[in-house]
Amino acid sequence: MSDNHTKEQRSYNMSRIRSTDTAPEEKVRKWLHSKGFRYRKNVNSLPGKPDIVLRKYKAIIFVHGCFWHKHDCGRFRLPQTNTDYWKKKITRNVERDKEVSTLLQTDGWRVFTVWECQLKKDSFEKTMEHLRLDLLNG
Repeated sequence: MSDNHTKEQRSYNMSRIRSTDTAPEEKVRKWLHSKGFRYRKNVNSLPGKPDIVLRKYKAIIFVHGCFWHKHDCGRFRLPQTNTDYWKKKITRNVERDKEVSTLLQTDGWRVFTVWECQLKKDSFEKTMEHLRLDLLNG
């Protein structure tokens, strides 16, 4: 299947994708704040510039997009165009995720990953309640 967009349209679309303050990150942060959790976001001084840092709980939360971080939920599909580029890019993202997680855990941090697909209506509350309990019982 070929790309439905022109090269210019695709370039424009890709340029509009945010790396911080994404809708899934905002949703997780809003929920955490409503439950009394206080955090810092996008902390440059830590490896991987974590999305959410809860120092009180020595915990870090990454909010990953299923496409960008190759989640096995079924939402990930390698694009049909420029396949070599995307394969390398996504593979490197996954490798970096593992490296960063290992570094943070070595420094004593508890690392949690919330996937974009877990934030859908049918699983959001269950996912967040599970995260809340993990944070409190750490």
